[in-house]
Amino acid sequence: MFNTNSLRVVIPGGSGQVGQILAEHLYNQGHSVTVLARRPMPAPWRTTQWNAHELDGADVVINLAGRSVDCRYNQTNRREIMESRIQTTRLIGRAIAEAAHPPAIWMNASTATIYRHALDRPMDEASGEIGGGEPGAPSAWRFSIDVATAWERAFFELPMASTRRIALRSAMTMSPSRAGIFDVLLRLVRTGLGGKAASGEQFISWIHYVDFLAAIDFLIAHPDLDGPVNLCSPNPLPNSDFMAALRRAWGTRIGLPTTQWMLEVGAFFLRTESELVLKSRRVVPTRLLNAGFDFKFPDWAEAAQDLVTRQRIRFARLYRG
Repeated sequence: MFNTNSLRVVIPGGSGQVGQILAEHLYNQGHSVTVLARRPMPAPWRTTQWNAHELDGADVVINLAGRSVDCRYNQTNRREIMESRIQTTRLIGRAIAEAAHPPAIWMNASTATIYRHALDRPMDEASGEIGGGEPGAPSAWRFSIDVATAWERAFFELPMASTRRIALRSAMTMSPSRAGIFDVLLRLVRTGLGGKAASGEQFISWIHYVDFLAAIDFLIAHPDLDGPVNLCSPNPLPNSDFMAALRRAWGTRIGLPTTQWMLEVGAFFLRTESELVLKSRRVVPTRLLNAGFDFKFPDWAEAAQDLVTRQRIRFARLYRG
């Protein structure tokens, strides 16, 4: 087993919001971090364009590459969403299989959306039901499942005797950074639009970014964990309760509800899909909990208050600047 205090970590697709948070976290721990990106940007850690040779000799590879799903699922976008995930994952798989010194760990982004629309019970790695066959499910929902399952098939398709593989079935990662999902939700609350969406009964799975980063560290340090792992809080909650807790954290009582038809119209004009709001994701991290992982923010009320506090600090710094 390698020394987890000094790792060479390569992050393909690490130029996005979550990738930047992860790269900064690992860099600040003293690890050697390389981000592979189509358009490398200056950073304290090393950033460069895609090169398969970068994976040879790495200790850990964490692949986050994939076109954003925050778009309309037209034919062109569907193709790009699917191909950006499958092709990159297969390229990495071949590079690792051919490496003289393959990484000990390969983590690949996946998604909690892989599970079915669930109001009745939680979905975990052992008993969760893969979605796509729900009666009356919109085609966009089935497409998301097709992407998730094809992504994981590509990840596990090649035999690898010396590389431990973990599919990160991550829920929405909540952080106070600009343009993240929390920033979007808080903007709704700040403008009085942060009420329940449609019925408000659909569950939201989420994870505080502090716990996301700690979970990555935990997975690296625990060689007995491989295969699919849910990265999410142990306490998903209905949309209506989720938004109410966020309003309380911000200090406002006003939150106008949004009907389903309004969501569909808004999604059309914002060039996105209503699935991101309407599908019930009731996912729980059973494998992490059974392995002894301790969540700092298991409940949304405390997580929301912490994130709001951090966001207010960020706003204050921007205004002073």
